[in-house]
Amino acid sequence: MSDSQLIDAAVAGDQRAFAELIDRHRRPLHAHCYRMLGSLQDAEDALQESLLRAWRSLSSFQGRSSLRSWLYSIATNVCLRTIERRPSRVLPIDYGSAADPHEPMGEPLLESVWIEPYPDEQLGLEGLAGPDALYEQRESIELAFVAALQLLPARQRAVLILRDVLGFSGAEVAQALETTPASVYSALQRAHATLEERAPERTQQATLRALGDEQLQAIVASYVDAWARNDVEKLVGMLTENATLAMPPIPSWYRGREAIGTVLRDVVFVAARGWRMVPTAANGQLALGAYELDSSGVYAPHGVTVLTLSGALIDEMTHFRTPAMIERFGLPAHA
Repeated sequence: MSDSQLIDAAVAGDQRAFAELIDRHRRPLHAHCYRMLGSLQDAEDALQESLLRAWRSLSSFQGRSSLRSWLYSIATNVCLRTIERRPSRVLPIDYGSAADPHEPMGEPLLESVWIEPYPDEQLGLEGLAGPDALYEQRESIELAFVAALQLLPARQRAVLILRDVLGFSGAEVAQALETTPASVYSALQRAHATLEERAPERTQQATLRALGDEQLQAIVASYVDAWARNDVEKLVGMLTENATLAMPPIPSWYRGREAIGTVLRDVVFVAARGWRMVPTAANGQLALGAYELDSSGVYAPHGVTVLTLSGALIDEMTHFRTPAMIERFGLPAHA
């Protein structure tokens, strides 16, 4: 059936026709909600609400815009309403200054203020950007880019994602946000200025391509081995001079080889704590599921670590200390 036939059937109440109609858009819509909200769970909630709204209002879809444009308009406005109800999410590095590794770590913040990682397998990115997109689709999901997006005012964030990431025209963005093209381009200019201040010199996609699969596999293997052997010196040797370590929901974060080495020795590996790392992929970057040896002798879920590289060295270790992340990434319950 063609899209128009599926729409007619769905309007007549055929839920299977509606499911088939939106199936090709589900994964990229989910990634769009994640870019807007910085949270895997919030993105899932926003997607479900968006699809429910689309189902309920399908009879009003007149075909004056593409189905894709209509669905993204609904999802964007659902995300904007979500943002109104809660603060933007951040990484610890945007929450406060670097901590002293000789002082106790801050207590975990229980409220939902932290950006979450996004499993690569859920991205559904191929071939979905429009002709005006400025960012490669994997670049637009990198942790640094998503973190920078969260610092933008909500409507600037929406404009930049719709225009530069998804490639919608200025007129389409204006229609989605019920504003004028002039307002869209004004917001886009301000958003660009903010992102230019935050953008890394090189995207992770460029770095990963330059290194190649063989060297990336060697980096991951060395990292896994160092954790298995509690080898602080090896881990520190894999870092850039000004590398950072963050562990949300703990607000404390650390900068520099010496500070990170101290935290690894005095906290992470203290009393011969045992660890195993299982490779995965998140935000278009290298990532690993982390498991800690518990009192019963089982390596239990601890969280997911996303690595940001600078050349062949690790520039950022962002460890999301949420055991439930292991299941969300489809990793084994025990290592």
